[in-house]
Amino acid sequence: MSLLMFSRLRALPRLAPLLTNSPCALSTSAVRKDIDSAAKYVGAGAATVGVAGSGAGIGNVFGSLVIGYARNPSLKQQLFQYAILGFALSEAMGLFCLTMGFLILFAF
Repeated sequence: MSLLMFSRLRALPRLAPLLTNSPCALSTSAVRKDIDSAAKYVGAGAATVGVAGSGAGIGNVFGSLVIGYARNPSLKQQLFQYAILGFALSEAMGLFCLTMGFLILFAF
């Protein structure tokens, strides 16, 4: 390597404070924080919308249980097991959505 390249590499640390303290970076920092917090709230709200889908899914599962039991009462035990499985899966998806909303708000 030539001596000229070494002199350029030694000059970089002296230029670093000039590049990081630009007035443009200072004027946009407050705006950037506001945009980041707004995006955080919008993302958490969008993630929490899935809880409503979970509620609709649970209503659908138990509505189907009532209809199935009315059509064939002898399958009561098997239909109830399927309904509990559907309830658990639907509720798990809602809890995952709620957990993601809390993670977006408080962890990031």
